[in-house]
Amino acid sequence: MHAPIRETGGFMHILFNMFTLFSFGPVLEQNLGQKRYLILYFLSGLGAFFLFNLWNFIEVQQISSELQQLGFDINGYLSGASVHFSGTSDSVIQQKGLVENLNGIMGTPMVGASGAIFGVVAAFATVYPDAKIGIMFIPIPMKVKYVLPVIILVSIWLGVSGNSGGIAHLAHVGGALVGFILAMLWKKHLYRLN
Repeated sequence: MHAPIRETGGFMHILFNMFTLFSFGPVLEQNLGQKRYLILYFLSGLGAFFLFNLWNFIEVQQISSELQQLGFDINGYLSGASVHFSGTSDSVIQQKGLVENLNGIMGTPMVGASGAIFGVVAAFATVYPDAKIGIMFIPIPMKVKYVLPVIILVSIWLGVSGNSGGIAHLAHVGGALVGFILAMLWKKHLYRLN
């Protein structure tokens, strides 16, 4: 399941995800084994789902609280009743902005495999921290143990700051967190099991 190709960047997003999975997946699968690799992939996807929805829940609660403080009938609005903005012109503008944010959060589904793929990349970085990778538009290879933390920090900042651009950045973080934890658990037994 992924974003429809007709959406902005849909085809390129799918292509980039599949290229990333092709780049990191086979090496990791060979060393973890098929069963652990599948567990890693699917649990990373669940971790992505969990963190994405947890953050959305927190944001919806905060916005709902602000709207109630401004006198807006949030319960009526969420149940589909016809509600009106009230108060001063500044209050009405603020309420409209908050309702727009609320609709954006609640109307944006999480689709795709990016979170699970981030889990694979995080596991790769944990098992092979000194592996050098080439990144588009950066002419020198870099160790994955330096690249991944930067990408995770940027994803956290984009997810928390609201600059998501329709991308579930915190889903990436959730997947990476699960991938890191599983790789840490399996890493000490990796060569004994294979």
